[in-house]
Amino acid sequence: MSKHLRFFFEAGVPHTPLWPHELKNPYGYPTDLQRLPISPATRSELTRLCEWFQSSLDWKDPAGPSPWSDEERELFDRQSDAALTALRQELGDDWLINDERMPW
Repeated sequence: MSKHLRFFFEAGVPHTPLWPHELKNPYGYPTDLQRLPISPATRSELTRLCEWFQSSLDWKDPAGPSPWSDEERELFDRQSDAALTALRQELGDDWLINDERMPW
């Protein structure tokens, strides 16, 4: 049986883009990156992207437009695509990682 995680960024969650499919699991909710069998480089990149994502929201006007330019959104998307690819490669075929990022 494969392990199942969901991949998306959440405002106010600056430390992980991974969420378990089931609430009860050995990896925490949200998923604790330290518990996953991934490289320190991938763990660090996922954390960096989560922290960066927090700046996509205008915290003084959360319902307002993002302070990010189109170019910054595209750069973030490319880098998060690369991180997701690395994550899937490192975890291997025993893991199902659903990409549940919302479109801008």
